[in-house]
Amino acid sequence: MLELDFVRLVMFLRWLESAILDLGDEMHKFYARICSTGDLGLRLLWHIIHLFVSIWYFVVGLMNTLESFLISSGLFKRYRDLDISKVKYLAVVIDSEEALQTLNVLQLLRWLAAIGLRNVCLYDKEGVLKISQEALKLWLKSERMSNETTGGPLLDPKNISLEVISFSDGKHAVTKAANVLLKKHYLNGNTEKPNLTESDMAEALGKIGHGGAEPDLMLIYGPARCHLGFPAWRIRYTEMVHMGPLKSMKFGALMKAIHRYTMVHQNYGT
Repeated sequence: MLELDFVRLVMFLRWLESAILDLGDEMHKFYARICSTGDLGLRLLWHIIHLFVSIWYFVVGLMNTLESFLISSGLFKRYRDLDISKVKYLAVVIDSEEALQTLNVLQLLRWLAAIGLRNVCLYDKEGVLKISQEALKLWLKSERMSNETTGGPLLDPKNISLEVISFSDGKHAVTKAANVLLKKHYLNGNTEKPNLTESDMAEALGKIGHGGAEPDLMLIYGPARCHLGFPAWRIRYTEMVHMGPLKSMKFGALMKAIHRYTMVHQNYGT
């Protein structure tokens, strides 16, 4: 009963947080109007509202931290035996500035391996993760060798398939696929105008080796609540979850995001 009440409270707080975020633009316009009028009373009212909103965000952050701690401690039964069979391929999108936090990225991979995920795609727009890809593999290898002495969880690179991509990979793939379609439908002497479909594009991407697996779940770390240019043809049915800043990542929040996805029933169109 206590667990149910706590979950309901957190869900209500997150709904209210989302509603406040939706009002963000209107609040900024209201503040600009106050500044233009120079009314001290309205400006004082604004600062009072801002104080209450700041306190609210502090409370929400505190509740999220507490919830994450309780989940990682195994106090919630629903998270003890996590069924990851639905998450066959996981995408992790990280803001390029935060992707420089290589140790945090490594810790995230540790957690994913500990949960049991085996197919992971790391993405950042500027290609920072591709530069540190070899360093990540080296760290993973060294952790496997020192596992017996440290007593930490085993993270075997052989047991986790890691793909690292950036925005340029998708851009080059589209260019190459367009050339394939051009040669096939426009430069073959056929005068009829082709009716290109999604399957034609998918076939062209497959021929050049850029089809790629479609992630079941995408976790987004960073300030932006979007996929940051992840190849669009690979996320047609992907569930996306914004996880907040990478430096504030929590194991309990990771488990909750994966658990929520496994409990969702998806209907696919024809």
